[in-house]
Amino acid sequence: MTNTAHGSVPGATPGTGAPAGDVNRMPGMRPRVGVSSCLLGEPVRYNGGHSRSRFLTDQLSRHVDWVPFCPEIEIGLGAPRAPLRLATGGRLVSSAGDEDHTAAVAAAVTACRGQLNELSGYIFKSRSPSCGLSSAREYSGGRPVRGGARGAFAGRVLGACPMLPAEEEGRLNDPVLREAFVEQVFARARLLALFSGPWRLRDLVSFHSRHKLQLLAHDPVRYRASGRLVAAARQQAPEEVQSRYMALYAGALSRRATTGRHADALHHAYGMISKLLDQARRHDILTVIGAYRRHEVPLSVPVALIRHHAVAGGAGYLAGQTYLDPFPASLGLRNYVAGAEGAQHG
Repeated sequence: MTNTAHGSVPGATPGTGAPAGDVNRMPGMRPRVGVSSCLLGEPVRYNGGHSRSRFLTDQLSRHVDWVPFCPEIEIGLGAPRAPLRLATGGRLVSSAGDEDHTAAVAAAVTACRGQLNELSGYIFKSRSPSCGLSSAREYSGGRPVRGGARGAFAGRVLGACPMLPAEEEGRLNDPVLREAFVEQVFARARLLALFSGPWRLRDLVSFHSRHKLQLLAHDPVRYRASGRLVAAARQQAPEEVQSRYMALYAGALSRRATTGRHADALHHAYGMISKLLDQARRHDILTVIGAYRRHEVPLSVPVALIRHHAVAGGAGYLAGQTYLDPFPASLGLRNYVAGAEGAQHG
């Protein structure tokens, strides 16, 4: 894999408490995201063309460092090239069926496994026999037998790194899915920064404290389990604590936050500052949360109001919650109004 950096990216500083884990507020700290090379405009497709994604190149590129990869180029097929097919058993074969490239793809994944564990996410080309995440067409005996399959390369990448947030570029056109994926990417980047070197218990406690509302909004069960793990961390080996916390954290963030769970998290946030506000301001916040729950305003509205009062009232604990700033605000990912169908994505 090759790294395409957009700006200087110094390494993380491990074991330094809250700042080390907060990618959004550390100058120079940016997630590294794997991506199918054609999505960045590289002419590596079978026909010698590309599939440039404007969201990736024009918006997300400002905030992440790409690690582009084309498995078909990596195994020496070149571009243009004869089309390939996904055969049963996750095999990658030529359309004529006379060449099998499965072993070469598997070797390519093995060779870059170390880099995969350092990524904060991966964006695959949809409908590709190698990179399709859930949209490849599978063939048997020269005939298509089913759609919605996982490509030969994508399947092996996620098999090697199952906690890696992954998505297809086509699905990122959905604002709900786009927000969910980008949130996972920045959340994993903060987690990797925390555990990128020696860490102390107080670092984990600080990290978990700042992520409480974010975890609660996604998965109340894992939120409570991770809290119990951190509370009892002194009685366990650091390696076991790290492994278990990473699994709980990734599992929680992989569950999409529904409108109802967001509203619950907003009410928790309101409870942290309600005593600092007069009756009129308390009424304003509760009214806006109710409007969000009824799908009348986007999530950005109650979040902005709560953040404003947290900062103005000196409520540092709430102001520092990653839930209020899970990714760069300039991406505008919370500015849509979720309808009833959007609320069901979680």
